[in-house]
Amino acid sequence: MIKKQAIPILSPQAMAAVDLAAARSGIDSYGLMVRAGHAVAAAALKRFPPALRFVVLAGPGNNGGDAYVAAKALAGSGIETILHHFGRQDALKGDAARAFRDCPVPGRPLEDYAPRAGDVVIDGLFGAGLDRPVPEPVAAVIARVGDCAVPVVAADLPSGVCGRTGRILGAAFEAAHTVTFMTPKPGHLLLPGRALCGTLEVFDIGIPGRLIEAGAENIHENGPALWGDLLPSLDLASYKFRRGHLCVFSGGASATGAARLSAGAALRAGAGLVTIAAPEASLAANAAHLTAVMLRQVDDVAELRAWIDDPRLSAFVLGPGFGVGEKARDFVLALRERRLVLDADGITSFADAPDLLFDAFAEGDAHLILTPHEGEFARLFPDIAVAEQLGKVEKARHAAARAHAVVIYKGADTVIAAPDGRVAINTNAPPFLATAGSGDVLAGIAGAFLAQGMPAFEAAAAAVWVHGEAGRTAGRGLTAEDLLPAISLPV
Repeated sequence: MIKKQAIPILSPQAMAAVDLAAARSGIDSYGLMVRAGHAVAAAALKRFPPALRFVVLAGPGNNGGDAYVAAKALAGSGIETILHHFGRQDALKGDAARAFRDCPVPGRPLEDYAPRAGDVVIDGLFGAGLDRPVPEPVAAVIARVGDCAVPVVAADLPSGVCGRTGRILGAAFEAAHTVTFMTPKPGHLLLPGRALCGTLEVFDIGIPGRLIEAGAENIHENGPALWGDLLPSLDLASYKFRRGHLCVFSGGASATGAARLSAGAALRAGAGLVTIAAPEASLAANAAHLTAVMLRQVDDVAELRAWIDDPRLSAFVLGPGFGVGEKARDFVLALRERRLVLDADGITSFADAPDLLFDAFAEGDAHLILTPHEGEFARLFPDIAVAEQLGKVEKARHAAARAHAVVIYKGADTVIAAPDGRVAINTNAPPFLATAGSGDVLAGIAGAFLAQGMPAFEAAAAAVWVHGEAGRTAGRGLTAEDLLPAISLPV
């Protein structure tokens, strides 16, 4: 079987550099624009055959050039096509100017457009390269189109969405369908941009793969193509210790459920053995609910150090229900040379001294996975969290480099980043995963993959994707307990 290759995600700046490299290599840049415009026109005709009128909105740059090509193709199909432009058409340059000259559809100012029933809008105003709020006349048209529920087909990216961060720049179209070219951009996958793209089509306009690879920024959409070949495999020689022994730390007697969720998820994700390490006060509460998961008393850091000398202990999960404070910090520092998933209370325990954590894991290959949600991320990386110029990808990257750890920056658009700059953007998580205990399950899956020998980045990325698939399987109304039987690994 041929392995499916992960498609790189290029920022608008990187894509612009690829476009320039293509032109310098002798590729006809206008030919690329024509193919892009034709792809947009074809998508509009295919998806909206009942349209009474196509309304093409052309901007002042190359995205506008795509729009002029699309307008010519749509008019040639025999359906009424009108064109509205933003900015002076005589100010267009290069390929966009040529596309304007080749377009037989007369243009009217953007401000004159009044939506009506039966319209389908072709949005070719700005595309992915916009980095400032949309001008007021554009915002007004976006509002009118939205108020009238006119369908929108976006060329490259709905205008008003930042292609680098997915943020809305003042106002943005909500597209029914988006056609982008060669590769997705971060704004297609990060929220809220992802929610405004409708269905996403990535069209190959003919730029050679070698140029895309040369411009790649180590960003990919998360999925088995990234890590599937590193998933642990079972064979006739497999036995429980070969499949890894994971330790999950439990909190006190009134806070034991989170650790059991993590432990149960780890077993489902393939760990050969899972032990809950608990203080004496919570042994009885844990024992009453455990079957396949083992239980060991660990009250203090001295007992922990004595136990972790056992080389068969492969990885650890600390944080779910553990409690915030000095004990958590001491346990984590004792595990500085071991493979560790640090979650929830474990993260918060270092809010006042994040460098203590980062320094402890600074040596060797990255063997720490951090799983912060927005609030926990801000506690560990307060300056990065408030840096408005950074998008989620950049924030996760900076955090991973600082911590020398793999960071799972959680959310509906979870981003996984490694200290070496690799990034995966996750898109398969359903909204009903946002429920109590869901993060404990994710930590357990990540711990299971670490325990089975996967490198930290791949273990984290695989865990996030498997967690998302479990949510899809369990369905709307799920509880964290429902996720456990829904956990399965890609074949």
